[in-house]
Amino acid sequence: MSLLESGENYLEAILRLSKTQKEIHAIDIVNILGFSKPSVSIALKKLKENGYITIDENSHIQLTDTGLSIATKIYDRHVTITNLFISLGVDKKIAEIDACKIEHDISNETFEAIKRLYLSLDK
Repeated sequence: MSLLESGENYLEAILRLSKTQKEIHAIDIVNILGFSKPSVSIALKKLKENGYITIDENSHIQLTDTGLSIATKIYDRHVTITNLFISLGVDKKIAEIDACKIEHDISNETFEAIKRLYLSLDK
């Protein structure tokens, strides 16, 4: 299955949640993404069916290795692009919104160039 932007957003949200809490439930994803419970439930079912997440008997959600790999890639793009925009003087909230729009569509080559630029500015 080719993962769409919405799926990447779910995986990134699960990764972000895992950095601050031990157990992740569907309601946590509802709260962070602002989607309805039924929409989140459907999306999680698809992510589980395609091997990106596991959901145990207590409804705890975890990323599989494949899901973690994708989530880490998207999160790295999000953080790097957001920080670059902020360093250019963009308001943090706007930088976050714009980075979220870009992180899914940008090529690996362009992202790596942006990352090199940002890292050179950060020194």
